[in-house]
Amino acid sequence: MELFMTLSLLLFLCFIFLICKLFLQTRDQCCYLIGYECYKAPDDMKLDTETCGKLVMRNKNLGLNEYKFLLQAMVNAGIGEETYGPRSVIDGTEETPTLPESLSEIDDIVFDTLDKLFASTGVSPSEIDILVVTISMISSVPSLPARVINRYKMKEDVKVFNLSGMGCSASVIAVDLVHHLFRTYPNSFAVVVSSESLNPNWYCGKERSMMLPNILFRVGGCSLLLTNKRSMKRKALMKLKLSVRFHGGASDESYESCTRIEDSQGYCGFFLTKTLPKAAAKAVAMNLRVLVPKTLPLRELFRYAVASFVYSRNNHKGKAPTLNMKSGFQHFCVHPGGRAVIDGMGRSLGLTEYDLEPTRMALHRFGNTSTAGIWYVLSYMEAKKRLKKGDRVLMISLGAGFKCNNCVWEVMKDAMDDVNVWEDCITRYPVKFTANTKFLEKFSWLHESDPELSKKFRKI
Repeated sequence: MELFMTLSLLLFLCFIFLICKLFLQTRDQCCYLIGYECYKAPDDMKLDTETCGKLVMRNKNLGLNEYKFLLQAMVNAGIGEETYGPRSVIDGTEETPTLPESLSEIDDIVFDTLDKLFASTGVSPSEIDILVVTISMISSVPSLPARVINRYKMKEDVKVFNLSGMGCSASVIAVDLVHHLFRTYPNSFAVVVSSESLNPNWYCGKERSMMLPNILFRVGGCSLLLTNKRSMKRKALMKLKLSVRFHGGASDESYESCTRIEDSQGYCGFFLTKTLPKAAAKAVAMNLRVLVPKTLPLRELFRYAVASFVYSRNNHKGKAPTLNMKSGFQHFCVHPGGRAVIDGMGRSLGLTEYDLEPTRMALHRFGNTSTAGIWYVLSYMEAKKRLKKGDRVLMISLGAGFKCNNCVWEVMKDAMDDVNVWEDCITRYPVKFTANTKFLEKFSWLHESDPELSKKFRKI
């Protein structure tokens, strides 16, 4: 009897130990966003109509047909007059970029956002335990993270990760990586730095599909401070609830839809195939297949299941049923990759113009800032005082490969109202029309049929 009682006590203690261990492990799996800073370049780097006209004029490879294509694309891109271009483009040296200039561009973005981040949060660089840098299109020795460590004299045992080639979805991937690392490294601070290097990657050829990135991509970046410290909960802006990643690279069609290649003249640039919309749609659908059951309420899932059953029984007559994504989320940070991307995501998720306003305005004011774009969208929401405690925010981004990644955040406080990079312009937004009519007004004569117009353009 005594042996039985002893064994029972041991089993009970083991059970209590396992419960306590599981509880402590769960506590360490939280991921809080303490702060973030987006980059705003100086005014002398703005690409207005006049500057863009001079830039196109410098490209001797272009003819009248290319001018007409660029005019139509620029007017309809949804990008305004105040976006920022790389220094080499402003100075007219885009065909001969140098490594020091390219690294200087990255240093300006990274160090500016990190300086502000450390100052605003009160966290010292020496306290950082994990550093993740996501800048796809440039490599250096020592590495880009090493430049950060040297600048801020971070501690010797900081865990460093350099994510390259991940494209516009890299920031969400980095957040997911940090979330997983927090399970191994409790009581830690992590910094994520996201940007893109445009200086050495400006396309100077004449292939139309490779000219589009020049129209869309602009200088930008952001830095985030994350932690799993419970003591920082009261200071947290948001808490990560879930992240879902999908990579369609096993499909040749998806893999080849967005690649960096050389054209027939030897100019490097991004080549976008006609299968890109299909690859993107598939990636989004596969991602949502995992996300939706974990985030939408049961009543919405049940309603959709019943509606789908009735629709199939009626031989797919009438309007196909759709999920109400707003039953699970209050806000949507959609990647501002371009007007077509935003329109497509809006249709896929069933969003209204109000839901898409932050993304459209981020594209209009800052352009496609690659992996940092979704943080400019979040910053717009904060500047407009849209975010309230308890709200859930869905961040969804797309990237070459082809990838679709997202993360779900819960807002932790009502006082999320920092205007950040929108300080000097938030009162002017939203704008009613995002079409760049100034381009149309200045260069509308390109639609005339006179072949001498290409010569006229070069005289501007």
